[in-house]
Amino acid sequence: MAGRFVTVCGVVLAALTLATAAHAANPQIAGLQVALRAYGFYRGPIDAIAGPQTVHATKAFQRRAGLGVDGRAGPRTRRALGPLGRPFFGRRPLRHGAIGWDVSVLQFLLARRGALIPVDGYFDRATERAVRRYQRRRRLASDGVAGRMTLTALSGGRSELEPVAVARRLRPVPSGVPSLLAYWSRFYGVDTRLVRALSWMESGFNPNLVSSAGARGALQVLPVTHRYVENVLLGRHVHSTPAGEIQVGVVYLRRLLHEFRGSRRRALAAWYQGPASVRRHGIFRSTRTFVAAVLALEQRGV
Repeated sequence: MAGRFVTVCGVVLAALTLATAAHAANPQIAGLQVALRAYGFYRGPIDAIAGPQTVHATKAFQRRAGLGVDGRAGPRTRRALGPLGRPFFGRRPLRHGAIGWDVSVLQFLLARRGALIPVDGYFDRATERAVRRYQRRRRLASDGVAGRMTLTALSGGRSELEPVAVARRLRPVPSGVPSLLAYWSRFYGVDTRLVRALSWMESGFNPNLVSSAGARGALQVLPVTHRYVENVLLGRHVHSTPAGEIQVGVVYLRRLLHEFRGSRRRALAAWYQGPASVRRHGIFRSTRTFVAAVLALEQRGV
């Protein structure tokens, strides 16, 4: 359609249907989450997943605004959300000073690629610098304006962003390490076999293990990693319980898989060695042993 930079799927334009949980992220949902957070209805992570918190927050906002409570971010709901409720990502070029749903999605996509910027719907100088860095990496014109080429590159080269997937309801958070590993891996869209293998390698499924370095739980999450996940990836506090440590570990593993473009080998190496070290020095010999062991456990199906 003339006048658009990135065509957004018609289903999304009509209304964003929110399921009670989703296995995959839809970047457009980040815009909804930011808008709901600005009104104080959503306190979960800006993760672009239409999970239970997003659904409940949408319905709560609709009740407060006197709208039909259907859990759908349709035109009336988006208008009620004000400047952060529109326009959809891809309808206009974005530059410093812009405000809106599309800015939130832009920031989410940049943050998913490693930019440490707030995802708040306001195109500030930090967002402009992040756009310039991304443009330089992609060998685009480094002007700090997210125009057609930059938006298309950020959306994965596709001409449209996918609508929200409808998924079945997840059961309440279970107890027991194997069940918790399966629950959080499904919730965040990470392969359960990989998460189980990593946990077995790290702790033998022992939720009470504490290493000499202070790493805790079934996935042996370091305190610094726990704080990073809380402050940067989730934006909220996670209790240092067996379930909380597993949640944090799965979120961090998902981040590493995104950062290393789905490479299990490099993501596991970054888990063991540190992502900055892997990028700078490559994978150490001792790290290769760890990675090979985890992948062997995954294949065997622990």
